[in-house]
Amino acid sequence: MHFVREVKHAGGHKLLLRFEDGTVRRVDLERHLDGEIFEPLKDQRYFRTVRVDPDLDTIVWDNGADFSPDFLYEIGEEVDEAELAAAEGRAPWNR
Repeated sequence: MHFVREVKHAGGHKLLLRFEDGTVRRVDLERHLDGEIFEPLKDQRYFRTVRVDPDLDTIVWDNGADFSPDFLYEIGEEVDEAELAAAEGRAPWNR
């Protein structure tokens, strides 16, 4: 079982997620925003309000939407944090 430790918005409906094993994965949730609970997340401004709930160990929004951390890990693409930070002009996360 995986746990989300940090989240950063990466444009559109993409997120960078750091998991308990230290990997960072890019997750594109655009195709997974079906159903009543996920409909508000189609709004970019609302989507960016994502945060990690330490009790659930995953990402959540105020309307109660969340995703299984195992699902997020599975659909995510592993990224090299240093390369991604340099390419996008971001500071890398500190470990």
